Amino acid sequence: MKNEVALFWHRRDLRIVDNAGLLKALLNSKKVIPVFIFDTSILEKLPKNDARITFIYNEIRKIKYAYNEISSDLKVVHGDPTHEIPELSKKYNANAVYTNRDYEPYALKRDESIFETLKILGIDFYGAKDHVVFEKNEVLKPDGLPYTVFTPYSRKWKAHFAENYTKNYPSENHLEHLLKFDNVEDLITMERLGFEENNMSFPSKDIDMSKIKTYQENRNFPSVNGTTLMSVHLRFGTVSIRSLVNKCLSKSETYLNELIWRDFYQMIIYHFPHSAKDAFRKQYDLIEWEKDMETFDAWCTGNTGYPIVDAGMRELNSTGFMHNRVRMVVASFLTKHLLLDWRLGATYFAEKLLDFELASNTGGWQWAAGCGCDAAPYFRVFNPTTQQQKFDKDFKYIKKWVPEFGTENYPQPIVEHKFARERALHRYKKGLGKL
Repeated sequence: MKNEVALFWHRRDLRIVDNAGLLKALLNSKKVIPVFIFDTSILEKLPKNDARITFIYNEIRKIKYAYNEISSDLKVVHGDPTHEIPELSKKYNANAVYTNRDYEPYALKRDESIFETLKILGIDFYGAKDHVVFEKNEVLKPDGLPYTVFTPYSRKWKAHFAENYTKNYPSENHLEHLLKFDNVEDLITMERLGFEENNMSFPSKDIDMSKIKTYQENRNFPSVNGTTLMSVHLRFGTVSIRSLVNKCLSKSETYLNELIWRDFYQMIIYHFPHSAKDAFRKQYDLIEWEKDMETFDAWCTGNTGYPIVDAGMRELNSTGFMHNRVRMVVASFLTKHLLLDWRLGATYFAEKLLDFELASNTGGWQWAAGCGCDAAPYFRVFNPTTQQQKFDKDFKYIKKWVPEFGTENYPQPIVEHKFARERALHRYKKGLGKL
């Protein structure tokens, strides 16, 4: 039996096309009202010129306009979703609320609260799988437990994909079920949200297929425009994960593996929520980190005396982006050379990265620190000089972001590599009880 009226709550799915939850709402309801909530509990922690808010705001405006074009509307409110969703449900006499699932600890707690409130009101709350290909318990070990190592997970993922993959969810073909409105509301202003517009540029959502075809050869070289820059769009759901998987299936297994890593980290944070804040391998929380905030500041500002590290940090600070190979180098440098807590770096990335996503960010930092589920061994310490020689041997990337490199204005290294490596190995061994 169809719902008379249902809400569809847009979250990490800022699109109308190929939207699993939206399709589910449209097929199971006579009338659907799309909504979006600028969540105050998230926004109040962000700087007032955060570029990501400008990006979201502009995407919301596009979606609202698209709904308006077919005489419907996107209802946009500013507040706490645990209050706003029940209130909107009552306002429009909704029988059900639909959304796409989110697996992060805050989202799970929020959704559980909303579910309980709606249950009291006699309103159903339905979720759909949209921003991953496989979720929760869909890809498990033979013993029914979640994988904690990527390679066997990826093999099982690919086998499961061949048997169970759904190509897309054609939500755009069923928009006749949207509720029509005689009058549409103006979009809330950025000023009302408490934010200023930020003109930082974002990559196009139109993927360059040549980059997928040459991804294996070019992906490790930061001076080459060799990656797709789709991470921002995956983060906010302005493109669907399914569309990217379909595009790379016969073109690049290396690129497909990167998308599988994303599913893997989403599965990890769902099954092991403690890893959002603490080491996945809990014994690593016994490591004694340094407390030298001067070296942390040098790392943040790109003044460590290690040019590939400094180039990466300056690129991040200037653009909100950092090449993935360089992300590994700067993370290893912070946790091994400076012996600073990986959480400091993860928090800084969370503030600066336009494509910040908790699961992938935490997973990547814990990989670098050696404390994650599928971590680099604690005794692997990237040599930043060797990394530069391999991946930026002509200094093209470095010269772009560190123009004073090679002059007397460039700082000396803040720590010597051999000393840093030996200190890190000793400190890790001590913390892990291996001495």
